[in-house]
Amino acid sequence: MNVRNEIRRLATSYLPASQVSFWIGVAGVLVGLAAGILVAAQPVYLFAGAIAFAIIINFFADFERTAIALLILRSSLDIFSAQQIPALFALGLAALTLLYVAAAFLERRTIQTDWFWWFLLAWVMLQGLWPVLCILGGLGLNASPYLADNVREWTRLFSWAMVYLLVMQMKDRVAPQKIIALLFFSLIPPIIVGMLQKYANFLLPSILALKKPAIVSQFVPAEVVSGTRINSTFAHPNNFVLYLLLFICLAFWQLLRGSKPRWMWLILLFLMANLYVGTGAIFGLVMLVTALGIAIAPRLKFYNALGGIMLLLLVIVLFASTDYGRSRLDGIANTPLLNPDIDVSRAIVMSFSDYNSFNWRIAQWYYLLRAWLYEPWFGYGLGTGVYLSPYNLVPHNDYIRALVEGGIIGLVTFVALLVAQAIRLLQLLRQAPKGSDRWNFCWSLLALLIATSLGMATDNVWSGTAFYFYWWTVMGIAGWNWQERKDRSAGDRAMLLTMETAIEVKN
Repeated sequence: MNVRNEIRRLATSYLPASQVSFWIGVAGVLVGLAAGILVAAQPVYLFAGAIAFAIIINFFADFERTAIALLILRSSLDIFSAQQIPALFALGLAALTLLYVAAAFLERRTIQTDWFWWFLLAWVMLQGLWPVLCILGGLGLNASPYLADNVREWTRLFSWAMVYLLVMQMKDRVAPQKIIALLFFSLIPPIIVGMLQKYANFLLPSILALKKPAIVSQFVPAEVVSGTRINSTFAHPNNFVLYLLLFICLAFWQLLRGSKPRWMWLILLFLMANLYVGTGAIFGLVMLVTALGIAIAPRLKFYNALGGIMLLLLVIVLFASTDYGRSRLDGIANTPLLNPDIDVSRAIVMSFSDYNSFNWRIAQWYYLLRAWLYEPWFGYGLGTGVYLSPYNLVPHNDYIRALVEGGIIGLVTFVALLVAQAIRLLQLLRQAPKGSDRWNFCWSLLALLIATSLGMATDNVWSGTAFYFYWWTVMGIAGWNWQERKDRSAGDRAMLLTMETAIEVKN
């Protein structure tokens, strides 16, 4: 039985027509009052509310198209972080997903899930332990000032599980190759804005223009960071580089599977490589080398290897050609990593005056580990790492972040999630014929997982909300039923052509 028809039948059977009109009028008055309040408080909220209402209507009327449009839209929302639009979008998408699943359950339609989604949901529910401990006073920081940080971080994690669930509902309804191709439309606003920030920043409105960044601490002068890193439509350049890394891997997968026209994918890769350099994220270079190196390893043919090497060389040369890039590379020489005359203690002292981000990271990690010693088992709570060092910054090491925020228990659960993702991708690789679209896709995701797990050792990959929004999207798609297509050798193609010719002659 259709749920909407049933609701309509119940409304008309239990309420006289006059009462129905009365309640419709009441609802209209309430909506009008709410609209007036929103206009008085913040006009943008009324506009967002109108859009949200239209999305809700279309979500149930045309589920696949609306869901894909929402996936594409996410890459353009971080610029409205001050208005809390990304957070509202995540909450709204989670609510829509739950409503859709509830409606499917009532109508006895199939709800698509897999074991990994249940694992992810269980993992997210386990993370709810820390907000509860914060309320009970069982963590290193009191509940009153830091409960909001715990709840905010848990809500962010919960929204990722809902994205995965939403994507799974399109299984067997949209071809996986098609939805992956459609996701590339999310690149259009970030690429346009990023290119304008880099070459014609004066043409952009103030909300998009590259501004003189706020100084992250009193130890970093304005001239060191101002005007050197593009962020496109994202809140931070590092978030942008993670998003670009994901789509570079997807574009490289499109080339490997022979998607036409090849020149379009090559141009797209060049544009993304140019913007990748503009973010000024040196950890991004390490991740890119790792991801592409692993991605092309199973198909180490001359042209594949040449294409990967040329892309890497292009990124490195472009990065080293900028003043900012050279200063970042030179900075490595003045760290304990490459200079035996500098030990950890000296690096910590130098971090207050040499503006070297590598030495600063060593000092940051030292202070965080010292704080962890006082709360070793459950840490200080989700999202509280920013308060645990003199710098008041995110830890810039996701493993140390998991340790200080969740203690030993939190670090174990964090590593368990990374391992579970690798197990899931290896399982899908075994299920797919080697050389098929699905096999190459899962291998590309595995390469990206390894690269980001490596990047977590020096930066805030875990804070990349937009990146994880698309990561859980493609992880869900990887678990769909694909029309497998094995790559055929030249001999197989020749034999098939001969057979087809013989059949035509016979006919």
